[in-house]
Formats: sequence, structure tokens, C-alpha cells
Amino acid sequence: MGEPKKQQPVFTKVDQLRPMATGLNLTVKVVNTKMVVPRGNQGRQMRLAECLVGDETGMIIFTARNDQVDMMNEGATVILRNAKIDMFKGSMRLAVDRWGRIEVTEPASFSVKEDSNLSLIEFEQVTVVEQ
Repeated sequence: MGEPKKQQPVFTKVDQLRPMATGLNLTVKVVNTKMVVPRGNQGRQMRLAECLVGDETGMIIFTARNDQVDMMNEGATVILRNAKIDMFKGSMRLAVDRWGRIEVTEPASFSVKEDSNLSLIEFEQVTVVEQ
């Protein structure tokens, strides 16, 4: 019978990201990183950073938590595996939770398209009631 073939991951481009998407794989460059102080975090220390990341199709804010912050250096190229889109105040944020992985990789040859930031697009949740 032979070995079962491993399925190659499908990589997504930033301009294809949609609200609440999950299971995303992307290769992005870190444009900049800004540390954020989380509110209501008494007791345990949590590091949080908002990182502007992107590829040749656009940019989005990536929320890095704890050890992820150390990998998100300006100019670095990273592979995000099993990432997801979280909604924050009506806009998209890219995130990798404990089921995903971040890998620093070789510098990518693309230039980030900086005039298209998907995190600046505001979405409104609409409830549809069927009659």
C-alpha cells in the first residue's frame, strides 16, 4: 500500500483574508512591532504586541503573545501556520494560538504592499432573521 501522502499546506495571501477565517498559512514580513500593555492583567505577566505584517498583496495587524513577541522583529520574514482571524472593535487581527506555529524563515523576495492595510477596514456584524 505504501505511505500515506502528506498533504502540502495551502498558503494564503493577505488580501484573501476574511473575518473569522481559521486554519490559515501565510508567509509575511514584519513591518513594525508595537508593545501593548494588556488591561486587567493583574497577577500573571503577559506580553502583548501589535505587529504590522504583510506580503505583496497587503498588510494586517498580527497580535503576538508572550514568546511570539520575540520572533516578530522588524524586517523578519515569518511563516504563520494554522493562524486565524480575530475581530477586534470591528476590524480584523491575525493571530496564532496554541494550535498554530510561528517560524522565522529566510528573507522573502517580495516587497510589502504598504498602501493596503486590511486592519483599517471596519466590518459590521449583521444578524439575518429568516421569515
